[in-house]
Amino acid sequence: QVSKKKINSNLEKQLSAMLWQLIADTKTPLEAETVFSEIFTDMEVSTLAKRLGVAYWLSKNRSYDNIKTNLKVSSATVADIQPKIKRAGWKLALRKMTADEWATVWENKIKHVLHKFRRPKTN
Repeated sequence: QVSKKKINSNLEKQLSAMLWQLIADTKTPLEAETVFSEIFTDMEVSTLAKRLGVAYWLSKNRSYDNIKTNLKVSSATVADIQPKIKRAGWKLALRKMTADEWATVWENKIKHVLHKFRRPKTN
């Protein structure tokens, strides 16, 4: 639950800067999970993960109904996120999420090619 009471704007900027720095300083998925699973509630993590999932699937041209059914989100959530995926922050997030996917695909292709040309070991 978020308090409706406003804090000093300079303090709020400092707190936000600390959060962004903490996010930037996490180096691995395990480290990020260790830190943020303690800071965020399960519901907050689920909400963020679903928002990323909606954006990802929208970028893959999945239908609203498919996204709603699989991610258990409302039409309003999908409709809210769809225009936002064209913004700089969402584009960057999607690029980072798909970069790993792309790298994994190519890693598997390269391993497959190398495996075909690997010589059998002789004793």
